Amino acid sequence: MSILNYFVPLHSEFNYADMKVSIITVAYNSEKTLADAMTSVLRQTYKDIEYIVVDGLSKDGTVGVIKSFEPLFKGRLKWVSEKDRGIYDAMNKGVHMATGDVVGILNSDDFLTNDTVIERMVKEFPADAGAVYGDIHFVRAGNENHTVRYYSGRVFRPWLVRIGYLPPHPSLYVRRELFDKFGYYDASLRISADFELIARLGYKNRVPMKYLHIDFVTMRMGGASTRSWSNRMLGAEENMIACRNNGIRTNWALISMKYPIKYLQSVFIRH
Repeated sequence: MSILNYFVPLHSEFNYADMKVSIITVAYNSEKTLADAMTSVLRQTYKDIEYIVVDGLSKDGTVGVIKSFEPLFKGRLKWVSEKDRGIYDAMNKGVHMATGDVVGILNSDDFLTNDTVIERMVKEFPADAGAVYGDIHFVRAGNENHTVRYYSGRVFRPWLVRIGYLPPHPSLYVRRELFDKFGYYDASLRISADFELIARLGYKNRVPMKYLHIDFVTMRMGGASTRSWSNRMLGAEENMIACRNNGIRTNWALISMKYPIKYLQSVFIRH
């Protein structure tokens, strides 16, 4: 059965006007920033949001922050604090807890860019899409009003995973049932399981993924994949592994091409 045939029976049953959205935040020692993330979800104009926080047994006041927000969500917040095997294992826990029609990830040190992000996403989610993605922008901690870099998913096409390029993962919203059909995050990867998931969905299984011109997330600089040169090298190596595991032909020369593309994008593509 083709992927298009797979979606046909759902069109008459799936009312996007009534879409329930699950947003997952993975936290560990996130006391200083988690409140910003949670506030940005709480302030969304779209209210059919299930918010899930998966904490990895933080040693600071993270759990206290979660508990302080719990009554404000009025039953729409789920959370757990327990040991995990890394960030992607924690994301998988969140996806398993989710009951929404679509699922997105919001990092604990980031926040939704404005109060209407989810409402716009729901209104613009195409009926024939299995996932949508958009844009994000980077800021420095303490100066969140100044954009350091704008990262757009506009140029992404599934074949670009061959050069290690993907749309910004914090802007990705996936129909929850696709995790059951095609699998969850590969927790054996340390920093590239988001790349592997997009490669598996969009390239290997031809899930229709559509771009929305929405600035989803304000992201503080210093993510795991760009924190150091060694992490960049690990990310490239894991991209190679992800491609190989999904039958996608690539090599080191192709993977390295993503860096000039990202640079050109940062120069020429703006909001």
